[in-house]
Amino acid sequence: MKEITDEKLKKYFSVTEKALGLALKSGNRTGMKAERDDCLDMIQRYCSDAEHFYKKGDFINAFAALNYAHGWLDCGARIGLFDVHDSSLFTVD
Repeated sequence: MKEITDEKLKKYFSVTEKALGLALKSGNRTGMKAERDDCLDMIQRYCSDAEHFYKKGDFINAFAALNYAHGWLDCGARIGLFDVHDSSLFTVD
């Protein structure tokens, strides 16, 4: 596939929103509160960027921003900033 469709973007928005929701509700297995807050801030900024690009019809950059957001989510989960246990949304367990 060489195209980012509206359906694909909507799927990735949904997956990332679910993962972010779990991360926000989760505990923190580390003592790094400021780092967790910074990580969540970056995730939310990338999600906001993705929405901005999507509304402009720029699907390439919307998709890229969603992937960055999810990368931050996975990283936070792997190092324990988010105590999540859902391997369908995160690279954990």
